[in-house]
Amino acid sequence: MALYNFKKIMVVPTAKDFIDVTLSKTQRKTPTVVHKHYQIHRIRHFYMRKVKFTQQNYHDRLTQILADFPKLDDIHPFYADLMNVLYDKDHYKLALGQLNIAKNLIDNVAKDYVRLMKYGDSLYRCKQLKRAALGRMCTILKRQKSSLEYLEQVRQHLSRLPSIDPNTRTLLLCGYPNVGKSSFINKVTRADVDVQPYAFTTKSLFVGHMDYRYLRWQVVDTPGILDHPLEERNTIEMQAITALAHLRAAVLYVMDVSEQCGHTLQEQLELFNSIRPLFANKPLIIVANKCDVKKISELSEENQKIFADLSAEGIPVIETSTLTEEGVMQVKTEACDQLLAHRVNTKMKGKKVHDVLNRLHLAMPAKRDEKERPPFIPEGAMMRRKAMEVDAPKRKLERDLELELGDDYILDLQKYWDLMNEDEKRDKIPEVWEGHNIADFIDPGIMKVSVREIPAIRTQQLNLCARCPYICSANDPCSPWWRSWACEVHNRTPRLAPSAPPPSPAPPVSVRVERKTNTHLEDRV
Repeated sequence: MALYNFKKIMVVPTAKDFIDVTLSKTQRKTPTVVHKHYQIHRIRHFYMRKVKFTQQNYHDRLTQILADFPKLDDIHPFYADLMNVLYDKDHYKLALGQLNIAKNLIDNVAKDYVRLMKYGDSLYRCKQLKRAALGRMCTILKRQKSSLEYLEQVRQHLSRLPSIDPNTRTLLLCGYPNVGKSSFINKVTRADVDVQPYAFTTKSLFVGHMDYRYLRWQVVDTPGILDHPLEERNTIEMQAITALAHLRAAVLYVMDVSEQCGHTLQEQLELFNSIRPLFANKPLIIVANKCDVKKISELSEENQKIFADLSAEGIPVIETSTLTEEGVMQVKTEACDQLLAHRVNTKMKGKKVHDVLNRLHLAMPAKRDEKERPPFIPEGAMMRRKAMEVDAPKRKLERDLELELGDDYILDLQKYWDLMNEDEKRDKIPEVWEGHNIADFIDPGIMKVSVREIPAIRTQQLNLCARCPYICSANDPCSPWWRSWACEVHNRTPRLAPSAPPPSPAPPVSVRVERKTNTHLEDRV
């Protein structure tokens, strides 16, 4: 998880956009109509509201900008030094300080003109005071044009910085330019760092992530470093120096054995010795890269002595090749194991470990006797295991046949049909037979019936034929007699004559109600 999220910093507008947005918002959010015949206190309140609203908008937006940008004294030293290298700490603090001063000046201007507006005795004077107040606020903000543009550039660059956690498990790659650092990080992580056959291809820090022993690791690729005094190093090199100074990581110093990078092994050793104070209290591994071109054993005695002296000091030297991936996993495993052991030793020397050790107990089982107790495996499990180990021929899938036959492959689904008679697989079912559509005589659920259910269905049909005298097979000798008898019974059955159409319903009859007259009322009274 990233320690800081610089992508959340709000966009810093230019001075012109800042003024236009604020004045437009004041015009939209406050009343716009006032008349000279209003009472004077109402006119004063009208213009006071505009001044206070404008001041509050400027104050809130500037406060948000100052709160979003990180304070160099509060963040991790790695990011503080990195921002100092990239943006110049003094310039950065000066820009934020000028915005803070502008915010206070705008507050004071609003306070002064609101006080003066209390003594305005006409609409014209109140309006002129409001105009002067807003004009002075905009003038103060116009003077911050360069600071706002600088902070917007810093914000854009901060949002593009890689999310590096200074406290997590880290592998740090360093060395001369074009020795294979970016190729190494591409092999062990999913990072896609640009690799080119010239120096200083990597101009900023790149980070990739990997897993080892079910733990998350980050691998940091630094720009190449040249061997000259610290004061003469440029911004690109100082990023690598900052990472070496502040990240608690396992350092992988990459050396080009073939010297194709343009620097001899002696020069690479001198750079190693010059930045060696930055490796203090950190696991260190020498990565002898490009062994596919030339191995250490093929070097001259003088160059072989360089690696022999490093090995004599207890520094592991591992030959690798990012082209053939020889030794890459060995470097990864060795560096991760050393860093894990180093982090454990560091925690053991701390003060917090004593509060935890008294609550831990490590139980080590002691050997009871010399009797061997092999693991018990049930016989059924052994039989199943043997059955699985039989080298049965692998079934060819349709995909395998397609790849094998190529253009001659034809998909045949009928060969997997499960029928009682295998010869019926290739039978064709016509669409029309003797003038009848075959689809009209097929049960829709026939495809859902399995082969095992067919005998039961046949038995059911035979039982139905036995119970019903009208259903007989064509080969039955008594079938004609039963059919003639059924036809005779059918002819004797009276049929319902087609009924006449129902008469149309009679139209509704409206009942005339006698209107009540005065005579009826008189009778009731």
